[in-house]
Amino acid sequence: MISPNALRILDQLGVYGRIRPEGYEFDKLYFRSPDDQPMDTFDFGGTEKYEYRGMRIYRHVLIRELSAMVNEAGIPINYHKKFVGVLAETGEDITFEFADGSSETATCLVGADGIHSRVRKYLYPDLEPIFTNIVAVTAAVPTAQLQIPDGYCLPVTILNRTHGAFVIAPQLADGSEVLIGRQKRAQQLSREGWDELLSNKDWCVDFLREGADSFPEIVQRAVADITTDKINLWPFYVVPKLGTWSSSHCRVVILGDAAHAIPPSAGQGINQAFEDVFTYALILGRSDKGSLQRALKIWQEGRQQRVDKVLALNAQIDKRRMPTMGEEAENKPFDLEWLYKPDFVEMVDSWLSKMPSDGNYIA
Repeated sequence: MISPNALRILDQLGVYGRIRPEGYEFDKLYFRSPDDQPMDTFDFGGTEKYEYRGMRIYRHVLIRELSAMVNEAGIPINYHKKFVGVLAETGEDITFEFADGSSETATCLVGADGIHSRVRKYLYPDLEPIFTNIVAVTAAVPTAQLQIPDGYCLPVTILNRTHGAFVIAPQLADGSEVLIGRQKRAQQLSREGWDELLSNKDWCVDFLREGADSFPEIVQRAVADITTDKINLWPFYVVPKLGTWSSSHCRVVILGDAAHAIPPSAGQGINQAFEDVFTYALILGRSDKGSLQRALKIWQEGRQQRVDKVLALNAQIDKRRMPTMGEEAENKPFDLEWLYKPDFVEMVDSWLSKMPSDGNYIA
């Protein structure tokens, strides 16, 4: 799910117009009580308030268009390479090694390689992501199968005190398909163990159907016919707050889930990754070698403040979903303009204004 803050970045880069025809657009996330009554809403977009509607889009569509634009810009992409580690770093460049024994030297190495980042190992050799003991199982089914009642708003999360929440979220441009999903508690497995569990499609289907008769009929219809080719397993991991996102010579930087893992409550994981990348590029474009170390430090501080606010928003959302919350708390609207309507160029310039020419930036 891509929210207005990231869509604004994609629009500025010329990506938004290329992916929009294949995305499902929506404005709100809806929440319903165990007895299937409207309970809460959460803005995820809206042209009037945030200039962009929210979008659900398949990852492969986004990757396809980004890759095509990189190719159109004449920038080569080398596939079939597996990063192993850094061989040497100087104040001028970074040399790193691949699993096939080859190596490469570049001016910088960006670790945008996820929560199990190999690049992060260079900065934090002993750090391992922490499994939250929660795994999500999702599938995709035809929307027509749900026989959605008139006035029943999607995307929706239906709460259940015994079996947790059930999510239904339309996708494809015409909304003809929905993602359905649930979470469950689980013990940590190895990567091979997760792969083996995912390959057990029958288990995934059985879990999605478990306790379905205690959910509203729309859920029972959603799980009645599940094909196994669009089932996915998503274990939730987190990383602790890191002291630095860059190496001592500033030639290695981590960002996105490699630097901070954001739980999915506010749907901000991929969106904050886009913010990381865009602001990092702006920082590079506005810094010279002599000021880069200070600039990267202030970039991280600025980004961490945004991430911390998202984590606080997540906690607020989670608290709102608890069935014991009162009516007043449930109906209090969220303030989301800070999240959805930033000017990132202005934001970066503001960060850098704290770093005067004498080399001492203002914390």
